[in-house]
Amino acid sequence: MSPPRYLVGESEDGQRLDTALASLVGQSRSQVRRWIDDDRVRWNDRAVSPSQTVAEGDWIDATPPEPIPARALPEAIPLRILYEDAAIIVIDKSADMVVHPAPGHAGGTLVNALLHHCGALAAVGGVLRPGIVHRLDRGTSGVIVVAKDDQAHRALAEQFHAHSIERVYQALVRGNPASESGRVDAAIARHPRDRKRMTVVSSGGRESHTAWRVAKRFPKSARSLLEVRPETGRTHQIRVHLASVGLPIAGDPVYGRGGRDRAEPGLERPALHARVLGLVHPRSGERLRFEAELPEDFATRLAALERREA
Repeated sequence: MSPPRYLVGESEDGQRLDTALASLVGQSRSQVRRWIDDDRVRWNDRAVSPSQTVAEGDWIDATPPEPIPARALPEAIPLRILYEDAAIIVIDKSADMVVHPAPGHAGGTLVNALLHHCGALAAVGGVLRPGIVHRLDRGTSGVIVVAKDDQAHRALAEQFHAHSIERVYQALVRGNPASESGRVDAAIARHPRDRKRMTVVSSGGRESHTAWRVAKRFPKSARSLLEVRPETGRTHQIRVHLASVGLPIAGDPVYGRGGRDRAEPGLERPALHARVLGLVHPRSGERLRFEAELPEDFATRLAALERREA
Protein backbone atom coordinates (compact mmCIF):
# COMPACT_ATOMS: atom_id res chain seq x y z
CA MET A 1 0.00 0.00 0.00
CA SER A 2 1.43 3.37 -1.05
CA PRO A 3 1.98 6.03 1.64
CA PRO A 4 -0.29 9.09 1.75
CA ARG A 5 0.88 11.75 -0.73
CA TYR A 6 0.55 15.51 -0.23
CA LEU A 7 0.84 18.23 -2.86
CA VAL A 8 2.61 21.45 -1.84
CA GLY A 9 0.33 24.37 -2.60
CA GLU A 10 0.80 28.10 -2.96
CA SER A 11 0.45 28.69 0.78
CA GLU A 12 3.36 26.32 1.54
CA ASP A 13 5.63 27.55 -1.26
CA GLY A 14 9.08 28.52 0.08
CA GLN A 15 8.55 26.99 3.52
CA ARG A 16 10.78 24.52 5.32
CA LEU A 17 9.72 20.96 4.61
CA ASP A 18 8.82 20.19 8.24
CA THR A 19 6.71 23.35 8.50
CA ALA A 20 4.92 22.68 5.21
CA LEU A 21 4.21 19.04 6.01
CA ALA A 22 2.94 19.88 9.49
CA SER A 23 0.43 22.22 7.88
CA LEU A 24 -0.59 19.70 5.23
CA VAL A 25 -1.18 16.80 7.64
CA GLY A 26 -2.50 18.79 10.60
CA GLN A 27 0.25 17.63 12.99
CA SER A 28 2.75 19.51 15.11
CA ARG A 29 6.13 20.36 13.63
CA SER A 30 7.88 18.31 16.33
CA GLN A 31 5.77 15.28 15.42
CA VAL A 32 6.62 15.67 11.74
CA ARG A 33 10.32 15.97 12.59
CA ARG A 34 10.10 12.60 14.34
CA TRP A 35 8.64 11.12 11.15
CA ILE A 36 11.59 12.56 9.22
CA ASP A 37 14.08 11.22 11.78
CA ASP A 38 12.50 7.77 11.37
CA ASP A 39 12.88 7.94 7.56
CA ARG A 40 9.11 8.02 7.03
CA VAL A 41 9.05 11.04 4.69
CA ARG A 42 10.04 11.40 1.03
CA TRP A 43 10.12 14.61 -1.02
CA ASN A 44 9.79 14.17 -4.78
CA ASP A 45 10.72 10.50 -4.13
CA ARG A 46 13.98 11.47 -2.37
CA ALA A 47 15.16 11.36 1.24
CA VAL A 48 14.64 14.62 3.10
CA SER A 49 15.98 16.90 5.81
CA PRO A 50 13.63 19.02 7.93
CA SER A 51 15.14 22.35 6.86
CA GLN A 52 15.07 21.99 3.08
CA THR A 53 12.79 24.34 1.18
CA VAL A 54 9.75 23.11 -0.75
CA ALA A 55 8.02 24.69 -3.73
CA GLU A 56 4.49 24.72 -5.05
CA GLY A 57 3.86 21.54 -7.04
CA ASP A 58 6.26 19.37 -5.00
CA TRP A 59 5.01 16.01 -3.76
CA ILE A 60 5.63 14.85 -0.18
CA ASP A 61 5.03 11.22 0.80
CA ALA A 62 4.56 10.64 4.53
CA THR A 63 3.96 7.35 6.31
CA PRO A 64 2.81 7.96 9.90
CA PRO A 65 4.05 5.37 12.42
CA GLU A 66 1.70 2.85 13.93
CA PRO A 67 -0.02 4.34 16.97
CA ILE A 68 1.52 3.21 20.22
CA PRO A 69 -0.62 2.30 23.21
CA ALA A 70 -1.23 4.75 26.03
CA ARG A 71 0.72 2.40 28.27
CA ALA A 72 2.77 -0.74 27.88
CA LEU A 73 0.74 -3.91 28.37
CA PRO A 74 1.92 -7.25 29.82
CA GLU A 75 2.77 -9.93 27.26
CA ALA A 76 3.84 -13.53 27.88
CA ILE A 77 7.24 -13.44 26.17
CA PRO A 78 10.08 -15.77 27.28
CA LEU A 79 13.02 -14.11 29.03
CA ARG A 80 16.58 -15.18 29.85
CA ILE A 81 16.89 -14.04 33.46
CA LEU A 82 20.42 -13.76 34.87
CA TYR A 83 19.42 -12.39 38.29
CA GLU A 84 16.29 -11.23 40.09
CA ASP A 85 15.34 -9.96 43.53
CA ALA A 86 12.82 -7.49 44.98
CA ALA A 87 14.70 -4.44 43.61
CA ILE A 88 16.16 -5.34 40.22
CA ILE A 89 16.00 -7.87 37.42
CA VAL A 90 18.90 -8.56 35.04
CA ILE A 91 18.15 -9.93 31.59
CA ASP A 92 20.23 -11.40 28.78
CA LYS A 93 18.42 -9.60 25.94
CA SER A 94 18.18 -11.24 22.55
CA ALA A 95 19.38 -9.21 19.58
CA ASP A 96 15.94 -9.02 17.95
CA MET A 97 14.14 -7.64 21.01
CA VAL A 98 13.32 -3.93 21.34
CA VAL A 99 13.67 -2.57 24.89
CA HIS A 100 10.45 -0.51 25.16
CA PRO A 101 7.40 0.39 23.05
CA ALA A 102 7.98 3.04 20.39
CA PRO A 103 6.55 3.92 16.98
CA GLY A 104 6.75 0.82 14.85
CA HIS A 105 7.17 -1.41 17.93
CA ALA A 106 3.95 -1.09 19.92
CA GLY A 107 4.37 -4.52 21.52
CA GLY A 108 6.65 -7.51 21.80
CA THR A 109 9.26 -5.51 23.73
CA LEU A 110 11.31 -6.24 26.83
CA VAL A 111 9.04 -3.96 28.86
CA ASN A 112 5.94 -5.90 27.76
CA ALA A 113 7.63 -9.16 28.78
CA LEU A 114 8.78 -7.79 32.15
CA LEU A 115 5.36 -6.43 33.04
CA HIS A 116 3.97 -9.94 32.56
CA HIS A 117 6.78 -11.54 34.55
CA CYS A 118 7.12 -8.98 37.37
CA GLY A 119 3.64 -7.52 37.58
CA ALA A 120 5.00 -3.99 38.10
CA LEU A 121 8.17 -1.97 37.49
CA ALA A 122 9.51 1.39 38.64
CA ALA A 123 7.20 4.21 37.54
CA VAL A 124 10.03 6.72 37.05
CA GLY A 125 10.51 5.81 33.39
CA GLY A 126 6.88 6.56 32.53
CA VAL A 127 4.08 4.31 31.29
CA LEU A 128 5.98 3.17 28.19
CA ARG A 129 9.44 2.84 29.77
CA PRO A 130 8.78 1.62 33.33
CA GLY A 131 11.94 0.56 35.11
CA ILE A 132 14.21 1.31 32.16
CA VAL A 133 17.52 2.85 33.27
CA HIS A 134 19.58 2.18 30.15
CA ARG A 135 18.99 0.65 26.74
CA LEU A 136 20.55 -1.68 24.21
CA ASP A 137 19.84 -1.07 20.53
CA ARG A 138 17.69 -3.51 18.67
CA GLY A 139 20.35 -5.70 17.06
CA THR A 140 22.57 -5.62 20.15
CA SER A 141 22.39 -8.61 22.48
CA GLY A 142 23.46 -8.96 26.07
CA VAL A 143 23.08 -7.81 29.66
CA ILE A 144 20.56 -5.15 30.70
CA VAL A 145 19.33 -4.26 34.21
CA VAL A 146 15.81 -3.01 34.98
CA ALA A 147 14.56 -1.42 38.21
CA LYS A 148 11.49 -2.82 39.95
CA ASP A 149 10.83 0.23 42.13
CA ASP A 150 11.55 3.95 42.09
CA GLN A 151 14.25 3.80 44.77
CA ALA A 152 16.21 1.23 42.76
CA HIS A 153 15.69 3.25 39.58
CA ARG A 154 17.12 6.41 41.16
CA ALA A 155 20.12 4.57 42.63
CA LEU A 156 20.97 2.88 39.32
CA ALA A 157 20.47 6.11 37.37
CA GLU A 158 22.96 7.84 39.66
CA GLN A 159 25.55 5.13 38.94
CA PHE A 160 25.06 5.47 35.19
CA HIS A 161 25.31 9.25 35.48
CA ALA A 162 28.56 8.93 37.47
CA HIS A 163 29.93 6.42 34.90
CA SER A 164 30.63 3.96 37.73
CA ILE A 165 28.81 1.09 36.02
CA GLU A 166 31.16 -1.50 34.52
CA ARG A 167 30.20 -2.24 30.91
CA VAL A 168 32.15 -4.54 28.62
CA TYR A 169 31.09 -5.29 25.06
CA GLN A 170 32.39 -7.66 22.43
CA ALA A 171 32.47 -6.30 18.89
CA LEU A 172 33.54 -7.99 15.69
CA VAL A 173 34.87 -5.26 13.42
CA ARG A 174 36.11 -4.99 9.86
CA GLY A 175 39.82 -4.28 9.73
CA ASN A 176 42.92 -4.99 11.78
CA PRO A 177 44.00 -2.02 13.92
CA ALA A 178 47.66 -1.06 13.95
CA SER A 179 47.81 -1.05 17.77
CA GLU A 180 46.57 -3.51 20.36
CA SER A 181 44.40 -0.96 22.15
CA GLY A 182 43.09 2.55 21.81
CA ARG A 183 40.35 4.96 22.71
CA VAL A 184 38.05 7.36 20.94
CA ASP A 185 37.39 10.72 22.60
CA ALA A 186 34.96 12.44 20.26
CA ALA A 187 31.69 14.26 20.81
CA ILE A 188 28.58 12.74 19.23
CA ALA A 189 25.57 14.52 17.73
CA ARG A 190 22.72 13.67 15.38
CA HIS A 191 23.76 13.59 11.73
CA PRO A 192 22.78 16.88 10.03
CA ARG A 193 21.30 15.18 6.95
CA ASP A 194 20.31 11.68 8.06
CA ARG A 195 18.35 12.15 11.27
CA LYS A 196 18.30 8.42 12.05
CA ARG A 197 22.08 8.38 12.40
CA MET A 198 24.56 9.83 14.86
CA THR A 199 28.00 11.17 13.95
CA VAL A 200 31.19 12.47 15.57
CA VAL A 201 31.52 16.25 15.56
CA SER A 202 34.39 18.66 16.19
CA SER A 203 32.20 21.18 18.00
CA GLY A 204 28.94 20.88 19.85
CA GLY A 205 27.48 17.44 20.48
CA ARG A 206 27.80 15.44 23.69
CA GLU A 207 31.13 14.45 25.19
CA SER A 208 31.75 10.74 24.54
CA HIS A 209 34.57 8.31 25.37
CA THR A 210 35.15 4.71 24.31
CA ALA A 211 38.14 2.48 25.12
CA TRP A 212 38.94 -0.70 23.21
CA ARG A 213 41.50 -3.48 23.00
CA VAL A 214 42.07 -6.31 20.54
CA ALA A 215 40.93 -9.69 21.89
CA LYS A 216 41.64 -11.69 18.72
CA ARG A 217 42.73 -10.99 15.16
CA PHE A 218 41.55 -12.73 11.99
CA PRO A 219 44.00 -11.35 9.39
CA LYS A 220 42.92 -13.66 6.55
CA SER A 221 39.40 -12.26 6.81
CA ALA A 222 40.41 -8.69 7.74
CA ARG A 223 38.40 -8.92 10.95
CA SER A 224 39.18 -8.27 14.61
CA LEU A 225 37.33 -9.12 17.81
CA LEU A 226 37.48 -6.17 20.19
CA GLU A 227 36.71 -5.80 23.86
CA VAL A 228 35.04 -2.41 24.16
CA ARG A 229 34.44 -0.35 27.29
CA PRO A 230 32.19 2.69 26.76
CA GLU A 231 32.86 5.31 29.42
CA THR A 232 29.78 7.33 28.48
CA GLY A 233 26.40 6.18 27.22
CA ARG A 234 25.43 8.06 24.07
CA THR A 235 23.06 6.80 21.39
CA HIS A 236 24.87 4.34 19.07
CA GLN A 237 28.14 5.35 20.76
CA ILE A 238 30.20 2.21 20.16
CA ARG A 239 29.02 1.85 16.57
CA VAL A 240 29.70 5.51 15.76
CA HIS A 241 33.08 5.71 17.51
CA LEU A 242 34.51 2.53 15.99
CA ALA A 243 33.31 3.45 12.51
CA SER A 244 34.92 6.89 12.89
CA VAL A 245 38.38 5.31 13.31
CA GLY A 246 37.99 2.89 10.40
CA LEU A 247 36.79 -0.11 12.40
CA PRO A 248 33.07 -0.43 11.56
CA ILE A 249 31.19 -3.20 13.32
CA ALA A 250 30.64 -6.17 11.03
CA GLY A 251 27.06 -6.46 9.84
CA ASP A 252 26.10 -2.91 10.81
CA PRO A 253 23.60 -1.67 8.17
CA VAL A 254 23.82 1.95 9.33
CA TYR A 255 27.48 2.65 10.15
CA GLY A 256 29.16 -0.11 8.12
CA ARG A 257 30.66 0.43 4.70
CA GLY A 258 28.26 0.81 1.80
CA GLY A 259 26.56 -1.75 -0.40
CA ARG A 260 27.06 -5.50 -0.06
CA ASP A 261 30.10 -4.94 2.13
CA ARG A 262 27.76 -4.25 5.05
CA ALA A 263 26.59 -7.88 5.12
CA GLU A 264 28.35 -10.38 7.38
CA PRO A 265 27.91 -14.11 6.67
CA GLY A 266 25.61 -15.73 9.22
CA LEU A 267 24.72 -12.43 10.93
CA GLU A 268 21.55 -10.45 10.34
CA ARG A 269 22.56 -7.67 12.73
CA PRO A 270 25.58 -5.71 13.97
CA ALA A 271 28.11 -8.02 15.67
CA LEU A 272 27.87 -6.25 19.03
CA HIS A 273 27.20 -7.98 22.37
CA ALA A 274 26.95 -6.51 25.87
CA ARG A 275 28.91 -9.20 27.69
CA VAL A 276 29.44 -7.73 31.17
CA LEU A 277 27.49 -5.39 33.44
CA GLY A 278 28.85 -4.56 36.89
CA LEU A 279 27.00 -2.42 39.42
CA VAL A 280 26.40 -1.71 43.09
CA HIS A 281 23.12 -3.20 44.28
CA PRO A 282 20.74 -0.29 44.97
CA ARG A 283 19.70 -1.66 48.39
CA SER A 284 22.42 -3.91 49.79
CA GLY A 285 25.38 -1.93 48.46
CA GLU A 286 26.96 -5.20 47.30
CA ARG A 287 29.05 -5.09 44.15
CA LEU A 288 27.51 -7.39 41.55
CA ARG A 289 28.81 -8.48 38.16
CA PHE A 290 26.75 -10.21 35.49
CA GLU A 291 27.92 -11.84 32.29
CA ALA A 292 26.06 -13.07 29.20
CA GLU A 293 27.59 -15.66 26.89
CA LEU A 294 27.85 -14.87 23.19
CA PRO A 295 24.62 -15.73 21.36
CA GLU A 296 24.67 -18.53 18.82
CA ASP A 297 24.85 -16.37 15.67
CA PHE A 298 27.84 -14.39 16.96
CA ALA A 299 29.66 -17.47 18.29
CA THR A 300 29.09 -19.33 15.02
CA ARG A 301 30.57 -16.48 13.01
CA LEU A 302 33.67 -16.39 15.22
CA ALA A 303 34.09 -20.16 14.86
CA ALA A 304 33.96 -19.81 11.06
CA LEU A 305 36.63 -17.09 11.15
CA GLU A 306 38.84 -19.25 13.37
CA ARG A 307 38.52 -22.20 10.98
CA ARG A 308 39.62 -20.00 8.10
CA GLU A 309 42.68 -18.84 10.04
CA ALA A 310 43.60 -22.48 10.79
